[in-house]
Amino acid sequence: MQDKIAALDPDHMFDAVRAFPEHFREGWTRAAEFQARHRADELTEVVFVGMGGSAIGGDLVRTYCRDVARVPVSVVRDYTLPASVGAGALVIASSYSGGTEETLAAFKEASLRGAAIYIVTSGGTLLDYAERDDLPHVVIPGGLQPRAALGYSLGALLRMATKLGLCDVTEAEYDEALTLVQAGADAFADTASNRALDLAHALDGTIPVVYTGPGLMQAIGVRWANQIQENAKQLAFGNVFAELNHNEIMGWEETPEAVRKLFHVIVLRDSGDHGQIQKRIDVTRGLLADEAAGWTEFEARGESKLARMLSMIQLGDFVSYYLALLVGVDPTPVGTIQQLKRTLADME
Repeated sequence: MQDKIAALDPDHMFDAVRAFPEHFREGWTRAAEFQARHRADELTEVVFVGMGGSAIGGDLVRTYCRDVARVPVSVVRDYTLPASVGAGALVIASSYSGGTEETLAAFKEASLRGAAIYIVTSGGTLLDYAERDDLPHVVIPGGLQPRAALGYSLGALLRMATKLGLCDVTEAEYDEALTLVQAGADAFADTASNRALDLAHALDGTIPVVYTGPGLMQAIGVRWANQIQENAKQLAFGNVFAELNHNEIMGWEETPEAVRKLFHVIVLRDSGDHGQIQKRIDVTRGLLADEAAGWTEFEARGESKLARMLSMIQLGDFVSYYLALLVGVDPTPVGTIQQLKRTLADME
């Protein structure tokens, strides 16, 4: 595997994936001096705005705060905002580059509607707006692919959420999570053998389908699929229990066997999943496992919500990285995305 890293990873995505714990710590530290101008219970809603690797941090905060937030929390991946967003709402705009066109459009709309705005970015136009309008903001380090900078943005966003009163990340929870993912970084970097590499081998030649419960793992399932798509350049899909038991489960019945056997199901389980969700996963495995190319389950590691969340993100990032090497592609470039952006720019 080391020879594949040398041949296929000239931009050192391996180093970025391995540095996830340090990135999270840096994002958390950079938000230490952040001064929230509002309290969550004074707001009508909190809306995270972003796209791609910058939006997933908002999704993770939303699911982390789901059981304790006293106001609605949502994520918008769009040029426009819901009609409910106006005075009394808080929009948190996250764009790693600071130039994401959808996020900038939503930012302008939020400004016109009188919503409060906070910003997380590494620079660009969004930082210019933050400094021009004296908006609360956190500047995170640049120079990476946005998806590789999740640790920075998630650390900053979670600390901002804590300062807002949306949730509360305790010192003990933070310490446990960092200790766990630091150990994970070393274990997954052992290219002789590790859980991430084993799953990548199992996924090679299949189409991953990521299933989770609707709680803490939901946004992580999206992250897994997105990382496989961008790093390994492979199609990947996902769904959520119990909803998939009301529709998607039927699709396995009459889809031709040759097609069913292309799919490898990955189930991300969490000790915080509702008891009925855990039963549904077990029953669904009994019904579908033999219909797919493979069925692999992982239980989130750690005692605290933060530890379980970070450790499962880390596992998925390494899986997508090793899968990229196994299929023979450089994990860093996203050529089709860049071509789409150039084509859109030429149409203006």
